[in-house]
Amino acid sequence: MSTTTTVSSPVEAVRLADPYPYYARLVAERPFAWDEGLGVWVAADAAAVRAVLGSGALRVRPVAEPVPAGIAGTAAGEVFGELVRMTDGARAARLKQVVAGALARADTAYAASLARGLTREVLAAGGEVPYEELMFGVPARVVAALCGLTEGAGREAARAIGDFVQCIPAGATEEQYAAASAAATRLRALLAPALTQAQATPLGTPAPAAPGTASGSGGVSASGGNAAACSARPGQLLGELAAAAERDGWARTGPLLSNAVGFLSQTYDATAGLIGNTLVALARGAGTGTGTGTGTGSGDVGAGGTGTGALVREVVRYDAPIQNTRRFAAEPFTYAGSTVEPGQQVLVLLAAANRDPAVNPDPHALSPGRVNPAVFTFGAAAHRCPGAELATALAGAVVTELRAAGLGTTATPAYRPLANARIPLL
Repeated sequence: MSTTTTVSSPVEAVRLADPYPYYARLVAERPFAWDEGLGVWVAADAAAVRAVLGSGALRVRPVAEPVPAGIAGTAAGEVFGELVRMTDGARAARLKQVVAGALARADTAYAASLARGLTREVLAAGGEVPYEELMFGVPARVVAALCGLTEGAGREAARAIGDFVQCIPAGATEEQYAAASAAATRLRALLAPALTQAQATPLGTPAPAAPGTASGSGGVSASGGNAAACSARPGQLLGELAAAAERDGWARTGPLLSNAVGFLSQTYDATAGLIGNTLVALARGAGTGTGTGTGTGSGDVGAGGTGTGALVREVVRYDAPIQNTRRFAAEPFTYAGSTVEPGQQVLVLLAAANRDPAVNPDPHALSPGRVNPAVFTFGAAAHRCPGAELATALAGAVVTELRAAGLGTTATPAYRPLANARIPLL
C-alpha cells in the first residue's frame, strides 16, 4: 500500500495509512539529520538507530527532568521514576537485570493460553466485536493474572493501567496527570500484597493467596473464567521478580513494586498495536497471495512455518506498533559528522530502521518466517524492552482466536492520534 499524502514530520507519519514510503525516503536521503520543524535530530536508518540506542551519551529522559514535571511528587511520578525503561545509570542497570531476569522466565505458553481463554470469553458475550477490550483489556488482564491478581482485581488493574500510561506522552494534560496518579496509587495497592507474598514464598511453593490475589478458586483460567486449574501459576511473574531480586541481593521493595506496575504498562500500547496491525495485515491479504501487504504469495498463513505466530513476529518489524522513541543528550554525541549537543533530543525512527534494505533484504515485503530479521521495534542495547516475547505471545493468542472465530477487520483503518504508538481504530 502506498500514499501520496504530504508528510510534515516523522511524528505525523505514525498515524498515516502508510507511512513507509516517507520513512524510506528518510533512510535513503536523510539517515541522520536535523529536523527544523520539530527541533530535534532524527535517526532513520539502521546504522544511525543502532548508534543512538547504544550510546552512553544519550539518555531516556532529559537530565534536568528525569520525571515529567506534571507528575513530579505524585504517586505516578514515584512509579515513573523507578521504571527501568525510564531511568539510566548503574543502579537502574542493576534493577534492569532483575526485571529482565523475571520476564525472561515468564511462562509465555501459559500466558498465551490465558489470552486465548479470555478472548473466547469476551467474544462469547455476543454483539459487536469489542476490539478495544480485545486489544487492550485482554493482554492487561493476562499480565495481572500472571502477577497473581484475581479476575476482579485484574479487571480493575487493566482499567487503571490505561489511565497510568496517559502520563507518559509529552503532551499529557493536567487531567491525565491526575488520573495517572490515582491509577498509580491503586495499582500499587493491588500489587503490593502479591509482591509481599512472593518475597516470603520460595518460587514454586504453593501458598495461600494474599488479599486481592489469585487462589485456586479465584484466578483467571486458561479456558476463561475462574478455575482451580490455574492455581499453579498465578503470581509466577512476581515470584520470578522476587527470586531475581534475591539472587542479586536487591533488598528495596519500592522499585520492585513500581516495576510490577511496569509489567502492565510496558506491554499495554505495544501489544494493542501489534494485535491491531496484525489484523489489518490479514485484512490486506497477508499470506494469502491476494492483498497488497503480502510479499510471499505462499498461500494461507499456517503452512511452512508461516503460521499466526510467525505472522505476528513479522508484523513487529513490518508495521511496528511502536514507531519511534526519543533520546536526550547528556553529553555531546557525534555521528556521521554531526554533533548532538547536551540538551538536544534525538527522535529514533524504529519503524524506519526496520525497513532499511541494508539490514533486511526486500524490507517492504511482509514475509512471515523471515530468517534472522533486524528488528528495532522493542529497542536495543541497555533499554531493549524485556517484555517483547510476552507481548508477541499475547498478540498471537488473541489473533489466533479471532481468526478461529472467522472475525477480521477493515484493511483501511484510521489510527489513534499518538506520537509514537501505531494503533488502529477498529
